[in-house]
Amino acid sequence: MSKKAMPKKAVKQPRPDAAEHTPLKARNVAFDWSATPLHWVPGDPDTSHTINVLHLLLPAGERWFVHVYKQVLPLIRDERLREDVVGFIGQEAVHAQAHDDVLPHLRELGLDPTPYTAQVDWFFEKLLNDRTLPPGKAREWWLMERVALIAAIEHYTAFLGNWVLNAEALDREGADPVMLDLLRWHGAEEVEHRSVAFELFMHVDGSYARRVRTWGLAFSALVFLWQRGTRYFMENDPSLVEGKASFREFLRGGRQGVLPTTGDMLRSIPRYLSREYHPTQEGSTAQAVSYLAGSPAALAAEARTSGGA
Repeated sequence: MSKKAMPKKAVKQPRPDAAEHTPLKARNVAFDWSATPLHWVPGDPDTSHTINVLHLLLPAGERWFVHVYKQVLPLIRDERLREDVVGFIGQEAVHAQAHDDVLPHLRELGLDPTPYTAQVDWFFEKLLNDRTLPPGKAREWWLMERVALIAAIEHYTAFLGNWVLNAEALDREGADPVMLDLLRWHGAEEVEHRSVAFELFMHVDGSYARRVRTWGLAFSALVFLWQRGTRYFMENDPSLVEGKASFREFLRGGRQGVLPTTGDMLRSIPRYLSREYHPTQEGSTAQAVSYLAGSPAALAAEARTSGGA
């Protein structure tokens, strides 16, 4: 897309406090899944599989983020935002790979996710990918729609990242420490870069009507894909007899603190739809950076990088 396709006037959005901004870098983490059980929350397959859906959704979704943002880079006129987007791209690429690496372990445990991941791949790689559109307004419209969709999805990844960083119930229930580190490392980076997608959308477009419309699409798609993935895991878990996902179990997980509560998720909606919204309303950069400074996987990645320098 040429610079002529750039909207004439981007909507101005105040910068967050300097304390809420940190330079973004990709941490090339690796995890050893050899000792992680299928039900990594002991005795709780419902919670384990509800969260396991992340391993199915995220690889395709985050690779799609990267693909779209590479197309938007030439339109960015703010140097700090450009640096943030480049850092975001690096982090998202590592996130996709880290969750992708869990899938062979699931197969070893007798649960092949391929039929479901094929549907997710179709959703991102076909339905939401590039279309054969003539240069000009149609192509610009489709790019801006996807930029807005990513901003809406990132609102929920920041929400989930903040939740998992504070989900002490998972520790009390004896959740697998390797899986917890994956989730909290990823969650911390989602909180760390939570402003990038929204600020990019406001920079290149900023239409409130588009923000509302794409939020509805993103929320509906996430709910549909997540419940479908949870059902797939429960029904195909080789250790369960007639395993079934249920909303009652999801509510139970929320009450126990091992899943987000429905109320918290619903209360996040008006925050995003407010005209005064900024992603710094979700979570704490200081908490995220603090976790990353002590994450076993992040520390190991830093040691590997330092050793290879």
